[in-house]
Amino acid sequence: MSKHTLLLLSGICLLPLVSLASDDSLVLLNTKKTIEATRPKPNSHVDPKHNMTDIINTRTKEPTDIYFSADEMENDAENGIITAKGAVEIIRENITLRADKVVYDQKSDKINAEGNVVLLDDTGNVMFADKIDLSERMQNADVANIKVVLSDKTRMAANSFHKKINDKKVLRQAIYTPCDNCKGESPLWQLKADKVIHNPQDQNIEYQNAFLEVKGVPVLYSPYFSHPDPTVKHRSGFLFPRILSSSYLGAAIQPQYFWDISPQENFTFNPILSSDKGLVYSGIFNKYFYRGELNASGTFLRDEDSDKNRGNLFLYGRYEINDYWVADTDINYASDHNYLKDLSLPKQDDSWLTSRIRLQAFDNRNYAAIEGYYYDMLSYNLQNRDTPYVIPLMTYENISSPDQYGAYFKNTFNTASVYHDDEDTSSQRATMINSWNLPYTSPYGEKYRLVASVKSDLYYINKYLNDEGEEFSGATGRIFPQLGLEWRLPFVKNTPATSQILEPIIVAAISPNQDNDPEKIPNTDSRDIEITDVNIFDLDRYSGYDRNDTGSRVSYGLNWSFYGKKWGRSSLLLAQTYEFDKDNDLFNTSDENSHFSDYVGRLYAAPNEYFDINYRFKLDKDNFDINYSELSSSLGTDILRLYVSYILFPEQDYYEELKELYPDYFDSRREEIYLSLSSKITRNWSVDIFSRQDLVNNETISNGGGFAYEDECSRFAFHIEKEYSDDPDNENDFNLYVSFYLKTLGGVGTN
Repeated sequence: MSKHTLLLLSGICLLPLVSLASDDSLVLLNTKKTIEATRPKPNSHVDPKHNMTDIINTRTKEPTDIYFSADEMENDAENGIITAKGAVEIIRENITLRADKVVYDQKSDKINAEGNVVLLDDTGNVMFADKIDLSERMQNADVANIKVVLSDKTRMAANSFHKKINDKKVLRQAIYTPCDNCKGESPLWQLKADKVIHNPQDQNIEYQNAFLEVKGVPVLYSPYFSHPDPTVKHRSGFLFPRILSSSYLGAAIQPQYFWDISPQENFTFNPILSSDKGLVYSGIFNKYFYRGELNASGTFLRDEDSDKNRGNLFLYGRYEINDYWVADTDINYASDHNYLKDLSLPKQDDSWLTSRIRLQAFDNRNYAAIEGYYYDMLSYNLQNRDTPYVIPLMTYENISSPDQYGAYFKNTFNTASVYHDDEDTSSQRATMINSWNLPYTSPYGEKYRLVASVKSDLYYINKYLNDEGEEFSGATGRIFPQLGLEWRLPFVKNTPATSQILEPIIVAAISPNQDNDPEKIPNTDSRDIEITDVNIFDLDRYSGYDRNDTGSRVSYGLNWSFYGKKWGRSSLLLAQTYEFDKDNDLFNTSDENSHFSDYVGRLYAAPNEYFDINYRFKLDKDNFDINYSELSSSLGTDILRLYVSYILFPEQDYYEELKELYPDYFDSRREEIYLSLSSKITRNWSVDIFSRQDLVNNETISNGGGFAYEDECSRFAFHIEKEYSDDPDNENDFNLYVSFYLKTLGGVGTN
C-alpha cells in the first residue's frame, strides 16, 4: 500500500499546477461563451484571451502555459470570481484536470472543482473525485470521495483526502487493492485503514487501525504500523520475516533486519530460529564502489547432534582498476557436501563448488589474465576424489592487425600449476601457440580459412602415477605443428514464404602422428572423449592444453537451415570424419579397421509455438545404430503441454579408461528419461508433474509435482519433490515448497 499511496499523494500535490496563478500565461483552447457578470455589454463581443490575460495579470520572465477550455466561462470582475462550466479542461506540464465546473475566487485565493472531477498525471495515474477544494495558494487541498487507478492498474479509494500547508497529507477510511473486482463483489484481498498519514518531513507513512481482508473477511489487524515512503531508497529497519520448515531444521522462522550503513553499504542480519537445530547465524553484506561491488552471504551453526561446526560462504567481488584492468573473485564454500541441501541454500544441487580469483586486462587486440581455481566436491559420488586446485593459471593472447590480404597472427601463451589436496602429485605447464590465419571469400561465395600453427609445451611433473602404474617425476616437453584448411559454400534459396540455406563444409587438418606422451604428461584439462556435432569441425577438438589433436584428418558435412514465415525454422547438421591415424585419442568407431568415424548430427525443428524438438545424435557408420542420443522436446499448448528429455550413452570399449579412473562415478552405459506434464486448467490455476527415470537400472531418480494459483494480485504455489539418492544421508529424501505472495505487499514461503 505504501508505494502506491505515495503515488496517489504525489498526484494530488500536482493539483496546484492547474491553478490560474498570476505567474503563468494562459492559452484558451476553446471557450464557446464568455460572460462578464458585472459589466454586461449587449451586442458586443469580449476578446476572451485578452480578458483572461488581464484577469490573471500575466507577468513572468519564463512563462509556463496553461491550456484551458470550457463550454462556458463567466467573469465576475466585481467579486473577483471566475467560473468555468461544461467540459472544463485545464492542462499544464502534462497534468490534466477535467470537471463539470471550476470556480476560482481570486480574493480568497481558492479554487473549487466539482462534478465528475478527473485528474491525469504524466505517470499514468488517474484520479476520480466528486469535489476538490484548493486554498492557501494551493498549499491546502481537500478532496471528497477520492478514487484512484494507478499506472500499474492497482486501485485505491478514500472518503476524504486533506493536504495541509506543510505538505502533510491525510486520508480517511482508505482502501487499497491491486485486485480486479466485479461490481457488487469484494476483491480477493484488500487493505483498509481508518487513517493514513504521510509526513514528507520524516518520509514516513503511518497507518491507524489497518485490516487485511480476504474476500471481505478480516484476517489480519494492526492498530498501528509505519514504514518509509517510496522516496526513501534505503533505511535501517525490520523486513518481513520468512517462515521455514525442513526435515533438518524442523519448524523455523527467519527474522530479517536491514542495516543501512551508508548509501553504498548495507548489511542484512537474518538468523534462523529453528526447533531442531537452535540458532543458525546468517547474514548478507553488500558494498558498492564507484568502479565495482562486493557481495557476501553466509551461514553458520553448531550442530550438537554431530558435534560439528557447519557453515557456508558465497562471496562475489568485482573491481575495475582502470580502463584496462579488471579484478574479480567468486568464492563458494560449504563445510560438508550435505550442508547446502540441509538448509535449502543456493547451489544445493551442484556436484561441486568452484572458487575463482582473477585479474584480467583488455587492450585492443590484447588480452591477459591471471587466475586461481579451487574445487569443493559436493556430490556423494565424488567424495573419494582428491580436491584439485590451480594457481596460478596465466593467459596472454595477442591478435595482430590484418594485412592487405586479411591475414593476421594469433599468439597465445598459457601456464598452469595444478596441485591436489590429498596427494603430492603436481604439474606445472607452460604452453605457447603461434598461428597464422588467412580468411578469404571468393567471388563465387566460397569461404576459406587457412591456419598454420605451432604449439610448444614444457612440463615439470612431480609424482605422476600413469595408467601403467608407473610413477614419473621430472621435466618433459613437446612441439606440435598443425596446418588446417576450412572451406564452406553456402547456397541460398529464397521464396516469398521461405528461405533456405544449404552449406557444405570441409575441414582438413594435417599434423604429425606423434604420441601425447601419457606416460609422462597427466591429463588435467582435456577430458573430451569423443567427436560430437559441436567439435567435429574444430581444428583443435580438445577443450584444454594437455592433449594435442594429433594425426591428419578430413571432416566433412552438410548444414541445412530453413526459415519460414508460417512454418517457423528448422536446421539439420550431418557430418563425418576420415582419420588417417586410427590411434587418435578422439577417434572412436565400432569398426577398429576403419578410418571413418561414426556420423554425428543435430536436428532442430520449431514449426510453430506448439511443438519444438532439439535432437543430437551419433549413428554407426555401417548399420546406422544409435551410439549416442540426446533429445529435448515440448509439445502442446498451455492447456496441456508435454516436455521430454532423453539421453543415451551406450556401452563402448573406449569408455573403459573412464571406468577405471572413476569406478564409483562413471558407468559405461547411461540412459535416462525425464518427463513433465503441465496444464493451465483455468486462467488462474495450473498443475504440473514430473518424473526422472534411470532406464539402465530401472530405478527412479526423482519425481514430484505441484499446483499454483496466480491472478493479477496474488500467487499461491505448492510443490513437492522426492529424490532417490546414492547418498545414505539423503536416501529417499524429499523437498516441500509452499509460497504465498500478495502483489506490492510481499509474501511468505516454506521449504
